[in-house]
Amino acid sequence: MATWDPQQYQRFQKERAQPFFDLVNRLPDGEVKTAADLGCGPGTLTATLTERWPHATVWGVDNSPQMLAKARTLPAQPRLHFVEADIVEWSPPQRLDRIISNAALHWVPEHQAVLQRLVGLLTPHGVLAVQMPNNHAEAAHRILRESTQQEPWRSVLADAEERFTLQTPRWYAQTLHSLGCTVQVWETIYYHLLSGENAVLEWMKGTALRPTLERLGQRLGQDGQTAFLDMYGQKLAQAYPAGPDGTLFPFRRLFFIAQRDEP
Repeated sequence: MATWDPQQYQRFQKERAQPFFDLVNRLPDGEVKTAADLGCGPGTLTATLTERWPHATVWGVDNSPQMLAKARTLPAQPRLHFVEADIVEWSPPQRLDRIISNAALHWVPEHQAVLQRLVGLLTPHGVLAVQMPNNHAEAAHRILRESTQQEPWRSVLADAEERFTLQTPRWYAQTLHSLGCTVQVWETIYYHLLSGENAVLEWMKGTALRPTLERLGQRLGQDGQTAFLDMYGQKLAQAYPAGPDGTLFPFRRLFFIAQRDEP
């Protein structure tokens, strides 16, 4: 797993947070005693769940020590706990009324098994709510894939290409229904107006570029990283020209909310 940089990730904090709030705002009401945020990152969004459910115990789970170190600088709350663990292997101390996963599950494979396990962690009528980027057809990702297939990068980056798991909306609806859930599935395209020089490059450096940059650093050092970023950045600047108010970056995201049916 790539090393994460909380500062880089939070550079566009407002834009990255909006899908989380859009997801949480559509969760059903009801008594919530236990909740988890899988892939909690720096924990800022996880902490807001204690406001939504003030009497709930909330766990934030992530496998990045860097992200969790940032999360643990937040003001301490007696019902908020951060755990370093793989999000698909972590076992909560009790079943969960709500499981949230925002922009994390696409990093893990075997979604059939993952969803079956997560639904199994829910209490009766518990809810699983997930948001994942569905933007891999966008120019920023297409250019990244094309760039890593060209020399001198191809031989260095052969095992560091984008490896995201994402099925179709129909697949998630059918799979979750077969697991005994009532399901809502939808997509939203956000048109982010990003500020700063070569803003889309800076966005990608916070997420999808992490495996590529890490492998470049291991094999070629900082000079290799810089050379790749210069090349990739020039292509992105052409694909996403900056306007007087910033750079417009379309971003499609897939959402689903699944509630267990059994009493």
